[in-house]
Amino acid sequence: MKLSARNVIKGQVVDVKRGAVAAQVRVDIGGGNVLTSMITVDAVDDLGIKQGDQVSVVIKSTEVMLAT
Repeated sequence: MKLSARNVIKGQVVDVKRGAVAAQVRVDIGGGNVLTSMITVDAVDDLGIKQGDQVSVVIKSTEVMLAT
């Protein structure tokens, strides 16, 4: 599959917390860094995502905000 997004980071799923509708998927991308993605529970099931899986994190955003 080809994507227009250029921010693709490979990593390993370290945790999946399922809620009623959404799931929090934590991905270790190395160097002590973990990215967290919120996706639907249906997407987790469709993709078969589970702890230990190798995945690609695709970041495509028009806005990223940080505040302190």
